[in-house]
Amino acid sequence: MAVQYIGLAQADPASSLWPVVAGRLAAVLLLLPHTWRHASHFRQPPGMLMQAAVIGAGAALGLSLYLLAAHQQMLAIVVVLASLYPAVPTVLGLVLLHEKVTGKQMAGLLSAGAAIVLLSLG
Repeated sequence: MAVQYIGLAQADPASSLWPVVAGRLAAVLLLLPHTWRHASHFRQPPGMLMQAAVIGAGAALGLSLYLLAAHQQMLAIVVVLASLYPAVPTVLGLVLLHEKVTGKQMAGLLSAGAAIVLLSLG
C-alpha cells in the first residue's frame, strides 16, 4: 500500500484521476486469475457483492482524495491520517459489532484521536 501512496504522490497533476484508475485496474487484473482458479470459493450472495463494490468505491474515493492532497502539497497531514487506518476497523468493530476492547487498545485509540487533534491545531 505504501508503494501505491508513493506512486500517487509523484503523479503529475495534469494526469487527473488516471493514476487511481490505473491502480484499481491493476489490482483487479492481479486478483482476477486467482478468483477464476478458485471460483467455487468466491460464490457470494448478491448482497455481499454489492457490499464489496461499495467498499471498492470507498477505497477509490480515499485514493482520489489522497491524490488531491498530494497535488496540493498537504502530504504531512495526509500521511499521518492514512497511518491511522488500523483505527477505523477497530472503531467500526466497536460500534457495529459491539466487540470488546482491551485497555491497551483503548489507550491506542485515544492516543490516535489526541494526535489528530494536536496535528489540526499545529
